Amino acid sequence: MIAIFVRVAGSFGINPKEAERFFKFLIVGTIGFVVDFGTLTLLKETTGLATVVANTISFTAAVISNFTLNRYWTYPDSRSKSLMSQMGQFAVVSIIGLVINNLILVLMEPVFDSLLAGMGVLALPGYIPAKMLATVVVLFWNFFVNRFWTYSDVD
Repeated sequence: MIAIFVRVAGSFGINPKEAERFFKFLIVGTIGFVVDFGTLTLLKETTGLATVVANTISFTAAVISNFTLNRYWTYPDSRSKSLMSQMGQFAVVSIIGLVINNLILVLMEPVFDSLLAGMGVLALPGYIPAKMLATVVVLFWNFFVNRFWTYSDVD
């Protein structure tokens, strides 16, 4: 699957190694999304926590998973920086990503609640599509900033 993605990306002039890293980053992100979204949903549906609190907890769990997988699988050749240095940079990028994520959730959850209620879709809480939107936005923030700052030691 990775080879096909890399070959297609290469036909558009994209560096094959970068295409491979982006594909791996998407896989890691998908795992992170499952951790994040699953934890968020579990917390929201069983504890009654406010969305921002539940999202902060779930996002943090996903960041830990993503950092570990990215360091050892997506960017295994990134070892000129110490683990603590990279973890610190990843944490800074992730905290900014969390702020963006929470901001989108706070702004969009009531919009989606209203929109879904108007459409008669009462069973779907607005935090779900709001979280999906936030995840897509933050995906691009995380990839580009981590690629060019946290993992800047990779060719």
